[in-house]
Amino acid sequence: MTSTTDTRGTTEAVLPPPRGALRALLPALAAHRAMAARTCLAALLEHASLVALSALAAHTVGAAAIEGRSPSAVTVACLVALVVVRAVTTWREMDLSHDLAYRVLAVLRVRVFDGLARSAPARVAGRRSGDLAATAMADVEALEFFYAHTTAQLLASGTVFAGGTALLATVEPWLTAAVLPAAALLAVAPFADMRRRAERGSRTRTALAKLSADAVEAVDGLRELLAFGALGEHRRRLAGRGRQVGAAQSAEATGEAVAAAVRDLLIVGAVLGVVAAAAHSVAGGRLHGAWAPAAMTLALALLGPVAESARALSQAVALRAAAARVDAAVKAPALAPGPTAPRPLPPGPLGVQMRDVGFDYGAGPVLDGLDLTVPPGRTLALVGASGAGKSTCAHLLARFWDPSRGAVRLTSADGDAVDIREVSDAELRGSLALVGQEAPLFHGTLAENLRLAAPDADDGLLTETARLCGVDRIAPLDTPVGERGATLSGGQRARIALARALLARPRVLVLDESTAHLDNAGDAALAAVLRRESRTTIVIAHRAATIRRADRIAVLEGGRVVEEGTWEELSTRPDSALNRVLAATPG
Repeated sequence: MTSTTDTRGTTEAVLPPPRGALRALLPALAAHRAMAARTCLAALLEHASLVALSALAAHTVGAAAIEGRSPSAVTVACLVALVVVRAVTTWREMDLSHDLAYRVLAVLRVRVFDGLARSAPARVAGRRSGDLAATAMADVEALEFFYAHTTAQLLASGTVFAGGTALLATVEPWLTAAVLPAAALLAVAPFADMRRRAERGSRTRTALAKLSADAVEAVDGLRELLAFGALGEHRRRLAGRGRQVGAAQSAEATGEAVAAAVRDLLIVGAVLGVVAAAAHSVAGGRLHGAWAPAAMTLALALLGPVAESARALSQAVALRAAAARVDAAVKAPALAPGPTAPRPLPPGPLGVQMRDVGFDYGAGPVLDGLDLTVPPGRTLALVGASGAGKSTCAHLLARFWDPSRGAVRLTSADGDAVDIREVSDAELRGSLALVGQEAPLFHGTLAENLRLAAPDADDGLLTETARLCGVDRIAPLDTPVGERGATLSGGQRARIALARALLARPRVLVLDESTAHLDNAGDAALAAVLRRESRTTIVIAHRAATIRRADRIAVLEGGRVVEEGTWEELSTRPDSALNRVLAATPG
């Protein structure tokens, strides 16, 4: 384990990436077996043609210099053919290898996104968006070298070296003895410094991820940084992150330069060994004439692919950190796994039933034996102090998590109940909609943001839903909105988020403080819209005016429902838990 110092002078540990991270990404090639095979064949022909061209050229020069023979027409034709084969296979190998790599990366990006979505929100919560973006984009992109320049090169160079060595052994064993030690050292060299090389790569990937996270935060919070005069401090922090990236990349480049120097020294040593072995063989009469330079060239040409593979392997080892981050995202476990045999939801209005529900985030129970029932078509206000578990109930209903005990069910009017763990994700999302406290908007028009929940909704329904929720008073539906709705107020975003949910026609609607940004008039107007839309609604709110409009009210304390009734029943009790909550709510 190594450590780095952050921009505030704090020492941060950088853990080395786990072994096998690169091997874990090899199965991604399985869907492209044919292209991978063609890439390996092109690389094999490329290396083999270079070795053959070098040896034949040396033999031709040797024959001309030593024996005074001009090259025959067949020899010239072979040389020309080898040059053409070398040129074509080099181009073809580069074309195929990069095509293969970018196809695999395209699939990996989708798998990373799927992994993040599958494990959200637990694995995403608390992680910075820039760090997630670095995994989804920069780390995946870094693996291009591994897929394009490592796998096929290793297979091709190993095959060519094995065949060439066998041929060389039949010509002159002494040359084989001079080549094999250098080849063995070249092959072992990438592993000799593997741990430190992996740590340097991990330090670089970590520094890049932190720089990305800080840069994204700076862009998102630019207005606040300007408003509070904190832009200068944040710029200095970004500059510090940049220096960390530069230092990590410099250390990585220095390590690679040292490795390259070691490889060059090994090749020089091999050259000296081959010259000495050739001299010994010529003196002994075992190697003579034009075959002497040809055999020497063959011996040295065999080391070229080995040295290139050693270089590729050295650089690939540094990618273990990126591979580990990508592999962890791809294999992220599902917190709410899909059912093996999905059950259909009953037709008609749906109610909600939570029985003996327990849940915790790892730091003590949030819900502890919660029981809650909302009949179909009724509106329930869920009330409690901050941290009482109201949003957790919403997240369990939306199946972002599963309860640690108990059951969450959707029920029909005749009592038919289906545990949401037995419902397919597509049917659950089509039947239940959650509008959260922060419902982000995406870059695009108002209409495109509304259609996110119902892409096939016709224009008439879109226009009517926008009118009911007052979205048409914000701007025309073809008006672009900024990323995350930056050009809109909180109340406007709340209207759009509610309209988006209503456009999907859910049978159960959960509003988690989604009207908190509205004034009293806007809250009342949206409440009137919801009354026209007869569906089961759970409203999580602190505002008394919002709570009193519900058919029933449930008050949470200690992870349980401690009080339930109508506004008239609960608000008139002197010792009511509802009154305690309202009295403790600011404003």
